[in-house]
Amino acid sequence: METGTAGVDPNRTVLWAQVTEGQPKMSLDGDLRLRPDGISGNESVYLGNVARAALRSLGPSDPPFFEDPPGYDEQKWIISSKSGDVSMIITSTSYWGFGLFDKCFLNRIEMDGPLSLRARITFDIAASLGRNPWEPTFQRLFAKATGCDMNEHREAWQGLIEYARENMAEEIQNIGERVAQLKGKDEGIEGILNEASNSLDEARAALADHNAPAVERAIGRAIQALVEADPNTEIRSSELAASGSSDTSWWNEVPKDNEVTALHLLEDNIPLVDMTEEE
Repeated sequence: METGTAGVDPNRTVLWAQVTEGQPKMSLDGDLRLRPDGISGNESVYLGNVARAALRSLGPSDPPFFEDPPGYDEQKWIISSKSGDVSMIITSTSYWGFGLFDKCFLNRIEMDGPLSLRARITFDIAASLGRNPWEPTFQRLFAKATGCDMNEHREAWQGLIEYARENMAEEIQNIGERVAQLKGKDEGIEGILNEASNSLDEARAALADHNAPAVERAIGRAIQALVEADPNTEIRSSELAASGSSDTSWWNEVPKDNEVTALHLLEDNIPLVDMTEEE
């Protein structure tokens, strides 16, 4: 397995994360695609909390494919997925304790695609996990397995998190400036512009809470109101909003043909924490 890390890099992202839970339990079919648990004839696989958060943050996609399916150890595998312009490969392997416990495992997350989207996905992963993903159970063994010390891991994660935060803040500011330009020009659109302003306030609050999906939804509402107020307005759509994030429920409701997409891999009610400071 290739070692090293890459944070705010123009070409690709490589991040490492400590797994803390082996659940959810899933399955893989004869085509080596990820499926819900309990399908007759499918083999079992433990996805783990990090991979679940990563695939959920990636957005809508076809069922992820196992590049290296699990064998005797159902938590050791390599899986790939693609959503829009971003592709992701996740490697799950143990780095201590012979894989006897969930916390024996780490995940290597590699992404290719636009930097802004990779940063947003990283932001979402860190927030949804509710902890610093780069903080391992055993630092020395984690550093040996990954080829990077803890400072390198922290800088890679935090660099992308901050990049995503700045991009979202800039998007909010740009839309706010356009709303301000239109105010006072036509009394008939004042109510619509107020709706846009309220949505931007919600976006700022969501950004302060480190909730990127809520930021994107609020930005989308603001843009919709702005275009309604002035159909001739040209606004650059946020790459974040265009990435396809949306709410979804847990996969108790199995999609047709027993398929599972990346959006079925994380509950709606996820903990959100500030990942920019060490514990």
